[in-house]
Amino acid sequence: MEALFNSTKTNPRGIPEAPFVERVEDFLKDPNDFDLCFNKFQERLSKYKFMQESKLVTVRQLRQKIPDIENTLNMCRALEKKKESGSNMETNYQLNETLYTKAEIDTSEDLKVGLWLGADVMLEYPVEEAITLLEGKLSDAKQNLEVNQEDVEFLRENITTMEVNCARLYNWDVEKRQQLKHAQQGTENLKI
Repeated sequence: MEALFNSTKTNPRGIPEAPFVERVEDFLKDPNDFDLCFNKFQERLSKYKFMQESKLVTVRQLRQKIPDIENTLNMCRALEKKKESGSNMETNYQLNETLYTKAEIDTSEDLKVGLWLGADVMLEYPVEEAITLLEGKLSDAKQNLEVNQEDVEFLRENITTMEVNCARLYNWDVEKRQQLKHAQQGTENLKI
């Protein structure tokens, strides 16, 4: 049974592949080992479900973060174009949820933008550096989203495999108990 869970097959991030149990009899010889074996399968299933939930949270966060990065990048590019043309930029911006106002942005040679980096940290960058930084962050976020989506799919497949394994183990146990019960009843009928 231990060899069943010591498979070296993993996905690229090291998540182990679920073993597939075709015939329970091939690895579970003693019905007394059922509880231990079933618990190990349930434990692995729980680990897969926990990992999947964690990955789904990351996917949701990245799906929210990517449009924010894209919007910030687009604004920086628009500022850079205005800087190159030598004209100031007029824009509307949000002061709070219900209040907007107009502003004229000076796009002179020393144009700088403030970027939130997280944890209440904002740094000022020249617009060209900001664009380079945001392009890198956008690329990383898209790549992380793709990787996490692959992991979610891998985990979904392994959860299905483990659920099938647990069902097979449970059915095998029910069948063995019924056989034992019938055998005991047959012995009792012979005594009468």
